Order: sequence, then C-alpha cells, then structure tokens
Amino acid sequence: MVKCKLLTPKAEIAAPLYVTLSALTFVLLGVIWSALTYSDLIPPMFLPPPDKVLKDGVLLFTEFDLLADIWASVVRVTVGFVLAAVIAVPLGILMGSLKVCEALVEPLLSFIRYMPASAFIPLFILWLGIGESEKIAVILFGTFFPLALMVMDVTKNVAHDLIDTSYTLGVSRLGVFRRVILPASLPGIVDTLRIAFGWAWTYLVVAEIVAAGSGLGYMIMQSQRFLKTGNIIVGIIVIGVIGILIDVAFKWLYARMFPWLGKGGR
Repeated sequence: MVKCKLLTPKAEIAAPLYVTLSALTFVLLGVIWSALTYSDLIPPMFLPPPDKVLKDGVLLFTEFDLLADIWASVVRVTVGFVLAAVIAVPLGILMGSLKVCEALVEPLLSFIRYMPASAFIPLFILWLGIGESEKIAVILFGTFFPLALMVMDVTKNVAHDLIDTSYTLGVSRLGVFRRVILPASLPGIVDTLRIAFGWAWTYLVVAEIVAAGSGLGYMIMQSQRFLKTGNIIVGIIVIGVIGILIDVAFKWLYARMFPWLGKGGR
C-alpha cells in the first residue's frame, strides 16, 4: 500500500520521508563525487576531492573574506531582482487582464526575451559605466522579460466564470480587477517570483565578469584564471546554498499568505 501511494500522482507523502529523500539525493551526489575523485578517475585539476574543496572553502572564509564577496553578490542580485519585479509584476497583470495592453507590449517583450543579457553588456558599459549600475542592469535585464510574461500567463488563467459572475452581481470593471483578478492571481504571482529569483542568480557571473572587484562571480572567474578549481566549486556551492535558503523563504511566505492552498509552491 505504501509503495502504491508513493507512485500515485499528486499523492502527499509524510514530511520526514520527504526530507529523507531530499537528503538522500545530496548524499548520493557526494558518494559519486568521492568515487570519481578518490579513485583518480578524474584528475584533481578538473575536479578536486570533497576534502580539498572543504579546505579551500575554510581558507576562503578565514583568509580571503568570502563573506564580503557573498554580501556584494546578494546586494546586486536582490536590487536587480526587486527592480525587475516592481516593473514586471504590474505590467504582467495589465497584459493578462487587458487585451489592448497585451497587444501593445507582449510582442515586444517576447522579441527581446530571446536576446542574451550578456550581448548587452557592451551597451550597458557604454550607457552606465563599469560601476554597480551596470552589474545590476544585467541582472534586471535578464530577469524582467520572462518574469513579466509569466505573470501575464498567471493572470490570464484566472477563471472567466469568476469574472462573469462578478459582472452578473453588479461589480464594476475596476471592482472585478481589484476583488477578483488580483486575489485569484496572487498565489501564482508569488510562486513566479520565487522562480524568477533563481533566474536572477543565474546572471550573477555574467554581471560580475566585467570590471568587478568583489562578488562570488568575480571570485569564480579569478579562480578559473589561476586554475583554482576548488575555489570555483566552493563559489558554486555557496550560490546553491543561498538559492535553497531563498526558495525555502518563499515557500514559507507562500504557506503563510495562502494557507488554504496547502504547502503551495511548485
């Protein structure tokens, strides 16, 4: 019976089992990593063993002020993401609610979102210089367009029956927007923001590749130049840990804001 439940689509499993399975994935990854490195199947220059990466991580935190690099990257990503969200969320809601807004804006956003943010770095440097504004602009640019389009899709998926019923009950157009569309789409918007924050972190190395003196992306690129593979892996792991913490925070916020939807989040 337990096996059948585990393989049943959409069926819930116990929280301890969920945590155990999640931890098992990381343990399995560590076992594979250890097997490949300690057996010398992969040279240390390409993939150092776990104990070497651990020593490099301790060294980075104690002697090379990795916390300052972490803070610099967190600030850049957060500012870029917040600026993108402040513009993209209202715009996406308008595009998902009003066909005239969708016709005016959606084709342009769909056109630009296929352009890689890295291709615009020379323009951002020309327009904004090589300071913090340029790095934040790369993250904003990479996050804004897909975020706006995903919010549009979430808003468009609000059931038409709810809107039609509201009009039947005499609710005004503005009232339908405020009392039906926004509340119905808000859970999906929060979940979309959680996913988009992950995208923002994927642009970090690209944003810090030019004229940066701090940040995780800068540290990773400097380590690559001097073949310090252990430092590169430490930087990647730190970004992953930060991502997990952000994801957990968004899921906690989702559960607190929308308790009737269960644990929520995709």
